[in-house]
Amino acid sequence: MDVQFTADQQAFVRLAIETGRVRSEREAIQEALSLWENRERQRLEILAGIDAAEASYSRGEGRLVTSREQTAQLAEDIKQRGLARLTNDLKP
Repeated sequence: MDVQFTADQQAFVRLAIETGRVRSEREAIQEALSLWENRERQRLEILAGIDAAEASYSRGEGRLVTSREQTAQLAEDIKQRGLARLTNDLKP
């Protein structure tokens, strides 16, 4: 694959090599692709979570939060459930 970089991108890679951040252009590209892959995986996980939440809400399993008060109450409910789980998990 032949990839053309802008002058700024070339300078960025050269600087990374000169400062020891990466050893070669190839390593710089591999790291960039790895970061991109991770970001895309995270994006897909977020989208899947949104789909699951929408499906759950459509089944009547969720609750609508439209005000600051409702948001605060939801946060408190989540906190209390989390603390209860921690307490139960710590019991012998």
